[in-house]
Amino acid sequence: MTTLQEIEKLLGDYRAWLKDKTTLREIDQSWIEITTPFLDRHNDALQIYARAENGGYVLTDDSYTVHDLETSGCNLSTEKRKDLLKMTLNGFGVKMNNEALEVHASPENFPARKHNLIQAILAVNDLFYLASPIVESLFFEDVVAWLEANDIRYTPKVKFTGMSGFDHLFDFVIPKSARKQPERIVQAINRPTRDSAESFIYAWSDTREVRPPDSKAYAVLNDIEQSISGGVLDAFRNYQIQPVPWSHRGEVVTELAA
Repeated sequence: MTTLQEIEKLLGDYRAWLKDKTTLREIDQSWIEITTPFLDRHNDALQIYARAENGGYVLTDDSYTVHDLETSGCNLSTEKRKDLLKMTLNGFGVKMNNEALEVHASPENFPARKHNLIQAILAVNDLFYLASPIVESLFFEDVVAWLEANDIRYTPKVKFTGMSGFDHLFDFVIPKSARKQPERIVQAINRPTRDSAESFIYAWSDTREVRPPDSKAYAVLNDIEQSISGGVLDAFRNYQIQPVPWSHRGEVVTELAA
């Protein structure tokens, strides 16, 4: 058997697997539930829904993808996240109808449109949960929105030179206020692990010697994506850095806004 024949056989096997593992169930007189062999991030079979409309078909995820992300703590309401979502869906020709991902298909292009919807669902999950640089950027944007919503004045992305001579970049600096609040350094840490804690601890320890003696440091920690270990929290406190879990951010608004 030649390589071409082997590949043709493998493709045939794939099509057979796809057909065998796809099941249909009538929901009512209008909607058909299609269970696919593709798995979502919970390792559950991905399901979409179809109904006839105007000589063609509507295919939808019935809002599952967006609702699942929001229930898991992934906020999709910020402008940057909306733009990322729209850009991803546009790449597959998928539209948002309220919170449902949706495509319209003709009898001729039904297989391709169904495939596009499934790929869009998987891509949206990957975009917001598996791409660490994007998630980190989104958490930074969440912190920006929180500071601005609470009228906390700040300067973003400030670089200070430490005692070592190395430069350290901090996410936000809140200047000393007339209400006798000192300079405050705020760092947004999307993944509060031992490594990320040690990195900020070193940067602050090296820098605090050349900052005003009453300067304070805060580590805003994303505890929505993952829990924070007690060791990480203790490490920050041991170096006079106040840890601020995102779920408890309201507790420091008064002192940061003053």
